[in-house]
Amino acid sequence: MVLAEFSMFPTDKGESVSKYVSQVLKVIDESGLTYQLTPMGTILEGGWKEVMAVVTACFETLQTQSRRITTVLKVDYREGTESRMHSKISKLESILQKKLKT
Repeated sequence: MVLAEFSMFPTDKGESVSKYVSQVLKVIDESGLTYQLTPMGTILEGGWKEVMAVVTACFETLQTQSRRITTVLKVDYREGTESRMHSKISKLESILQKKLKT
């Protein structure tokens, strides 16, 4: 199972790029993968091929409209099929014995 945190945006469209980021999020939402949106990026969860296919589809969506795209990608692979998107946070909360801001 892969957890991938990434952000992707064009750098040739001026200061505000929310119009383009929303198109990336549409691709993610329609992918069917489990995801979590954060203020600085999106976390995807699934198999390697499925997650990378979504990242590629996001890139291809922006590539048709932009000559320069920045992507930041961080990937954590762990063998198995158990979801870890929320369990990793729960584990830390149990150690600290308090609810964390997520």
